Amino acid sequence: MSTLTLALRDSSTMLRRNLLHARRYPSLTLNLLLTPVMLLLLFVYILGDTMSAGIDGGTPDRSAYIAYVVPGLLLMTIGSTTIGTAVSVSNDMTEGIIARFRTMAIHRPSVLVGHVLGSVLQCVTSVVLVGAVALATGFRSTHATALEWLAAFALLVLFATALTWIAVGMGLASPNAEAASNSAMPLILLPLLSSAFTPVHSMPGWFQPIAQYQPFTPAIETLRGLLLGTGIGNNAWLAVAWCVGLTVLGYLWSTARFNTDPK
Repeated sequence: MSTLTLALRDSSTMLRRNLLHARRYPSLTLNLLLTPVMLLLLFVYILGDTMSAGIDGGTPDRSAYIAYVVPGLLLMTIGSTTIGTAVSVSNDMTEGIIARFRTMAIHRPSVLVGHVLGSVLQCVTSVVLVGAVALATGFRSTHATALEWLAAFALLVLFATALTWIAVGMGLASPNAEAASNSAMPLILLPLLSSAFTPVHSMPGWFQPIAQYQPFTPAIETLRGLLLGTGIGNNAWLAVAWCVGLTVLGYLWSTARFNTDPK
């Protein structure tokens, strides 16, 4: 059997394993999914008129604010879902199954690849569910063409891949599941410090660089432009650069930690 065939076979096996774990223990995924859903309902039905009035210069328009806030919440959904990946990887490392895998004749990177593929699929599913809730609350994307929808989906998958590799590294570097969950919390907090809920220019001057120079803001602005027909500018290139950089960083970090034999 060739190396490529072995890698594909073992990676698909590990993918099935992780999907079975997610199906048998859905509580973690559901709990993480509740965060963006609850924020969506909070900002739409309780704060929608007030927030939209602040953005539009005093004119309350809840439907306009729904359109504004949904792209950020979709990316926040990816961040919250990948926390489950960090916890899952940490559990594998601490419960002994990885030590068992090390003694078996399997393609070694397939263990991580299975986690990454499974997490990306869960992220896409979570985004679809949150998107369905957004549609139910009144979100509409009437200006997006089929090509723009395809580009938006590609961006979501690319962003999910990048955050998943970072989450895998966090899980490998954590001594237990609780530490993995805590170390991955910035994946939920960073969207709150971005342009997800309010424009960057409306923030205090000292805080604007924090919101501007981070991975979520250019990705949110790109997704917002694709779905709503607003300007994108350089945000698309910045978003792709962030995704590629985080993917490479997460991959190198994860493989280095995974290939280090336990003492």
